[in-house]
Amino acid sequence: MRVIQKFFIASLLMWAAPIAILYGFNHNLLPGTSSLSPYSMTLVSGFLAVIAVNVVIAFYIYLAMREPADKHEPDPKFLAEAKASINESTKDDQQSTQPLKKEQ
Repeated sequence: MRVIQKFFIASLLMWAAPIAILYGFNHNLLPGTSSLSPYSMTLVSGFLAVIAVNVVIAFYIYLAMREPADKHEPDPKFLAEAKASINESTKDDQQSTQPLKKEQ
């Protein structure tokens, strides 16, 4: 459940941070933005919005890397079905190649 919460918060921040930055620049809420030309304001606000999204993604990756690897155990039923499926597909491949060898 914690993984879903982290994903939801990171997704929310990836939307909210750039919108907040763009809103702050367009409504002169950030110090020093009133002296910028409209062209410069657009470039700086866009650049900072992109940087903000990348920071959120990097932080999310950092949190994911800190997750313990042994904490998440795969479902035994899923593993059994996957192994059976792999064994079945390899048997089918071997059977389909055997008639070709006999004909040669």
